[in-house]
Amino acid sequence: MFEWWHRVRDGTLKRSTCRSYMTPLRGEVERLLEAGSQCGVAKTEGTCREILKRHEALWTFVQVEGVEPANNTAERSIRPGVQWRKVSFGTQSEAGSRFVESMMTVVATLKQQKRNVPDDLTDAHEAALRGEPAPSLLPQQDQTSQTAA
Repeated sequence: MFEWWHRVRDGTLKRSTCRSYMTPLRGEVERLLEAGSQCGVAKTEGTCREILKRHEALWTFVQVEGVEPANNTAERSIRPGVQWRKVSFGTQSEAGSRFVESMMTVVATLKQQKRNVPDDLTDAHEAALRGEPAPSLLPQQDQTSQTAA
């Protein structure tokens, strides 16, 4: 599956061909999940049932361009937060936790867009001091298309 996906991503396999390759694999995975949901091991059964509830989402990457088959990108984006939490012993309040989550999200979003994090955070802080809305986190081209709409 991942070999086919990588070929789609690098342009050496058409998405439609990959889709046709995935059809029997999808059936086999779903058959195995059904079997697992009745295997007699409670934890395995529960896990298989939960996956089956969302089985359509498992295959979104085959249909929708830009969707990856794994969450590696998401895992990499939260890694700095996990590392920070380990070395700082986390926060002392719910509000502190929400603040850290928000800041980590903002920083990850800005980095993903290759924007200047200190400059954008400074702009947001200055806007707050002036009582203005924070600058948008939408990618620059999305902002211009929304303004034009």
